Amino acid sequence: MRTNEVMVRLEAAVSALGDVDVSAWPEDTLKDQLGELSAALVALDAVLSRVADGVRARGLRIEEPVSA
Repeated sequence: MRTNEVMVRLEAAVSALGDVDVSAWPEDTLKDQLGELSAALVALDAVLSRVADGVRARGLRIEEPVSA
């Protein structure tokens, strides 16, 4: 996959996740979905860690962007 395509997909994922607000979910819904939500969060954490480790393995740092 080309670099530009990867960046577009990453930005789309960030945008989609930015829309998630579990505080607005009814308590019963959150309890019903907790297993799936937990699995998704663990999988997401693993993928993000793998990508970050790949960057660090090349001797680069991951830094928070400075706000304008």
